[in-house]
Parts: sequence; structure tokens; C-alpha cells
Amino acid sequence: MIARRAFVLIAMCSVLAFGCSRKDAGADVAGAAVSLNGAGATFPYPLYSKWMAAYNQLHPEIRINYQSIGSGGGIRQVIAGTVDFGASDTALTESERKKSAAPLHHIPTTIGAVVVAYNLEGVQELRLSGDLLADIFLGKITKWSDPRIAAQNEGAPLPDRTIAVVHRSDGSGTSAIFTEYLGRVSPEWERSVGVGKSVRWPAGLGAKGNEGVTGQIKTTPGAIGYTELAYARQNGLSVAALRNRAGEFVVPELSAISKAAENAELSEDLHGSLTDADGSGVYPIAAYTYLLVHGDARDPVKGEALAKFLWWAIHDGQRFAAELDYAPLPAKVVTRIEERLRSLKAAGKPLLSEL
Repeated sequence: MIARRAFVLIAMCSVLAFGCSRKDAGADVAGAAVSLNGAGATFPYPLYSKWMAAYNQLHPEIRINYQSIGSGGGIRQVIAGTVDFGASDTALTESERKKSAAPLHHIPTTIGAVVVAYNLEGVQELRLSGDLLADIFLGKITKWSDPRIAAQNEGAPLPDRTIAVVHRSDGSGTSAIFTEYLGRVSPEWERSVGVGKSVRWPAGLGAKGNEGVTGQIKTTPGAIGYTELAYARQNGLSVAALRNRAGEFVVPELSAISKAAENAELSEDLHGSLTDADGSGVYPIAAYTYLLVHGDARDPVKGEALAKFLWWAIHDGQRFAAELDYAPLPAKVVTRIEERLRSLKAAGKPLLSEL
């Protein structure tokens, strides 16, 4: 909770004063006050809170409230119709689509990284291959002094300490991204644990949200866990360099995260995987995150306000990404999102007809 309050404070107190560019769709909505409610992924929460505060500065009549409750919760709420939009780090499953009374669209908003954070005094750099990481989370490697870890970290002062594995306890898009990666680099993980927002973890202690995992790692000597890059950076956690498909150990710098999307293609539904991507210099656990919106809005006023906010987010809003440790969307992705946003309707009428 401390981390979350810090992010909200940053978002509210450090909003830049800037004018709307020609690509800012505005939010006239007949001058009416509009309140939008959303819920879901904790992965993009630092960026979303910044966006919503900045957009409110530009358009005081538009208030956007967002609860970072995890991707699973966001999907359930948008399907149930208790929020105006949901947020998820993974695409809707076929069963989730069928539960929705109306079609939902994926709107990619930014690219982030799931990092492996650790708490080892005196160990400033840590290298881990994917198979080694999988065996740690499988509970097969239990000591930091294990010869396999030492072999990848020659000269590092690894202690003879038990590894404290930390994972998510709630339904989580961050977990889905992380387990997708482990499933791709470890046949045993794919076979015995699997991939998803919620899995039966073989080892470790669960914590709620990226905030909870971050806090648990920070206060537990010998801990290792996974979280979104912004949470690790803002809390001063050490993060491991991971071996990519090219055999390189890569730290999660923004340039390495962006490279994961260079050759990746989005599906017709505007979602795609960036884990374990090909290429030199690629960080191997990158991911798009998405807002989930109705293709035909039930409330035309809210629908128009949301569509115009999304247009602003994929254009002017991208300027905030790097300062919060997210990678901006590639231009080719923005073009496809523009087409999707123009298709959004209410009672059969386009919400962004003037664009």
C-alpha cells in the first residue's frame, strides 16, 4: 500500500502543464461532467494513475477512477458490467469472451517488463538462465549457494542461505506473463505447473498485487520474486539479468524491452505475446498490457469520454511512459489502435466520428 500511495502522490503532484496537441481528441462531451470507473491490472498502475491525473488537468469535467485489483478481477468486473472498462496484461480467453454479453476489445496501452527481483546483501549483479529460474520456482533449487547459480555468477558472494520464493496470490496478468515465459524455457514447468493468471505454485509465499510482492521481497532477506519493472525500480530492488534466446544476459532497460516488440505481430484482436522473443539485445519477459472496452457502449456519453481518453493515451500519453519505466507503443501499433478506436460505437453511431 505504501508503494501505491507513493505512485498516486507522484501522479497528482508532478503532472506536467502542457497543451493538447492536434492528436488530442479532447473531451468536450457537451461540457457535461463525466465519471468513468475502471479496474484491473496492477502491472500498469503507475502509468495509468499518471495518465488519469494528467488528463483530468486538461479536462476537469472528466474524472477517471481506477482500482488496481489484478487482471483477473478487472476481467470479471468488466464482464459483469460493474465498471466502464477493465484492464488486463493478458488477452481474454474464449470462455471469458463467452461470458460477456457484448463484445470486448483489447486496446494495447504500453509495453512493460516483468522482472526477477531479489534481496541479497552484497550481490549487486545476478545472472539467471530461464531453466535455472524455473527450477528455483519449482522448488528444485533451494539455496543461493547452489552450484548451478554459482556457475552463472562467478565471483559473486552468494550466501549459503535458503531461497525465499515470492509469487502472486491473486489472479494476475503479471503471473500469466511470467508463467508463459517459464513454460517456454522449461518443459517441466509447462508440463507440471502450466501457464495462467492463477497456477498452483510448487514453492514459495504468496502476496497480493505487484505491490504486495514488491513489499515481501524488500523485507525478506534471501527473497526472489517477480514484479513489474516500475515497482522494482521505485522500491530500490535489485533485478536479475536474464538470458535471452540469443544467449545474452540482458537487464530490463527500456531499449531491450522495446526490441521485444520490433518483430512481433498483433492478432486481429490486437493482442500478442512478447515473451522469449527472438533477437539480439532483447529482454525476454516483456509484454503489452491492455484496456478492455465495449465495442458498443451502453452509455454514449461515457463511451465518447472513454474513447477520447484512449485516443489521448496512445498519442500524448505515451510521453509519460519512459519516466515510469514503460516503453512507448511502436508507431505501427498506434496506427492499428487508431483504426480500432474509430470503430467504437454507441447505439450504432461512431464515438470518434470527427477523427
